Amino acid sequence: MPLTDDEATLFASWFHALSDPTRIRILNLLSTTGDELGVGTIVDTLALRQSTASHHLKVLHDVGFLRRRRHGTSVLYRVNANCLERFPSAADLVMGRLRVDAAPTAPGWVAEPA
Repeated sequence: MPLTDDEATLFASWFHALSDPTRIRILNLLSTTGDELGVGTIVDTLALRQSTASHHLKVLHDVGFLRRRRHGTSVLYRVNANCLERFPSAADLVMGRLRVDAAPTAPGWVAEPA
């Protein structure tokens, strides 16, 4: 069975979000620390400008890779584990390595709201 339009659109947004090296670095940092980080910490750790980091964090949040919460005047970011756990399956589906009927079904692709 081929992918549905909705699945293809979702997967395209994920792959597009990962098409920038800075976003890969941010996702890697958040994945490997396993903790919530503020923009300032991300900026300092990766030697980015604040506006650059904020832009890339927004892109990653908008596609569901990141979760965010307000803490006082700061916004803290963490990895959305539900989304990242499903990403390898998305890649396998696109490449034809996994049958669509054997994959997790929508809306379960991003079970935790972004």
